[in-house]
Amino acid sequence: MRNNEIKRTGLGARASRRVGNTVVYTVLVIMTVLWLFPFVGILLESFKAETSMQTTYLLPKRFGLDHYIRLFTKTDFPRWFLNTGIMGVATAVLQTVFVLSMSYVLSRLRFRGRRGLMNFMLILGMFPGFLTLILIYKVFTDLGLTMQMAPLGLIIVYCASSGMGYYVSKGFFDTLPKSLDEAARVDGATRAQVFYKIILPLSRPIVIYTVLMGFMAPWGDFMLASYLIHENSQGMNVAVGMFEWLSKTMVNTNYNMFCAAGVIVAIPVTIVFLCLQKYYVEGVTGGAVKG
Repeated sequence: MRNNEIKRTGLGARASRRVGNTVVYTVLVIMTVLWLFPFVGILLESFKAETSMQTTYLLPKRFGLDHYIRLFTKTDFPRWFLNTGIMGVATAVLQTVFVLSMSYVLSRLRFRGRRGLMNFMLILGMFPGFLTLILIYKVFTDLGLTMQMAPLGLIIVYCASSGMGYYVSKGFFDTLPKSLDEAARVDGATRAQVFYKIILPLSRPIVIYTVLMGFMAPWGDFMLASYLIHENSQGMNVAVGMFEWLSKTMVNTNYNMFCAAGVIVAIPVTIVFLCLQKYYVEGVTGGAVKG
């Protein structure tokens, strides 16, 4: 009798678990479909052979690559894409150096004013960046870093205060034992050698996380870029350039090409995240500790 009761209890638990899993997976599938629907719509619009957005159907009646061909032959999109790529790579490299160096110093060294410096950067980071737009534009105009030279100016702006974003990286460094530093110092290594030869090889997740964050900032930036770049197509990034196609006089004829450009812009970011998502998650969770 007891064995029968145990078997029934086990079967009931498994059945209940299966029902629960089925409900959870169903909800996740519905959420995924809703989340992906706008992206699928943009992809389908980019392959429509029609050149007008005034259509009442989603699936193209005739597929074609006309908008992609026009994108690379009739517009300055290749130049915008190159500008954005250069800004993304340069910003990712420089920001990674600045952020990780600042994080290591605040994690390992103890000096007078350390706590005050950390609190000052925390408070300063609460102010929105657009408060300085007028000053940035004035200074960069005097230096000739607007319009066609705006990509260089934007790289400087993106990297100038990047050291204040030390929070996650410092939390990760705090999890590494300080005995590693002490052993290397005893063997005669300098602080720089300890950082580059010992700490960084053990910090691949946070390094990749910092690179991704540095790359994403200029890739999708519009507000600051549009402020420094206007009426000069050679200096635009993809966000500012594509926005020009959405004016009242151009949106009807350029909408499908806009969707094609959106697909092209999304490809590099998607590939990078799919390849590095493991390290991205490890970097976020590894740095989410109190330091």
